[in-house]
Amino acid sequence: MARSLPFNIAVVCSVLLFVCTTLVCCNNGRRVGDALDLEFGGFSVPLEHSFEIDDVAKFEVRGALVLKAGREPSASLSQNQLSGEDRTKLKEVAAVDGLYRIRVPRVFRQTDRQIERQMEGYLTAFVRACAMVESHLSDSITLNTDVSGYLIGVSIVTLPGACRGTEVEDEVDLEVFNTTLRVLPPVNAPGPETALFLERIELESEKKAKNPQEQKSFFAKYWYLILGGAIFLMVTNSATPPAGGDREQS
Repeated sequence: MARSLPFNIAVVCSVLLFVCTTLVCCNNGRRVGDALDLEFGGFSVPLEHSFEIDDVAKFEVRGALVLKAGREPSASLSQNQLSGEDRTKLKEVAAVDGLYRIRVPRVFRQTDRQIERQMEGYLTAFVRACAMVESHLSDSITLNTDVSGYLIGVSIVTLPGACRGTEVEDEVDLEVFNTTLRVLPPVNAPGPETALFLERIELESEKKAKNPQEQKSFFAKYWYLILGGAIFLMVTNSATPPAGGDREQS
């Protein structure tokens, strides 16, 4: 009986170790620390593009934007390469001075437990297809957010942005996107210059304190002129004969 007690303890410990190992391995293929990485890693939305000869937009996935929540807005971008067919079509659209369009869904950048809250509609921007070709797929995409975290705007520019008619090789220059991505929060407008206004008031108060003559009222400064004018009017009125005096009787 005394020998069976250590054996039972060993069996129980083995069972507990097996259960703990099973729970860790069944965590959806994630390590224990992966939960924190997902919590602060943001969520993904598609980046789509369209370039058509007839100028009728037909959007396809260009890549994926990973929007990250937090005090400082940030995002990352993973993109697909252009296929040979897409490279040829992009040059054809550039030849007829067509447009290259991109769009992203309107979403809320700040997420609650990584639940993506997508709004209706898309945010769209475009450049000339010839600029996209001559820049060798080098572009800069800017995402604008409002104070609550919603995406409210997207813009795209190419580097360089002009169309000069330069010949571009398909296989070398039109395969991989070279994109700079920025997320811009709203900028606070400059507030009133309260400090400067208060400083001016203090300076004026100091000047008046140094020169008490400036603190006198209008009547205190010019009382003698007012008194002289009143006396002059009184003397003038008394010296003037009344109008319509007695006429001489014949």
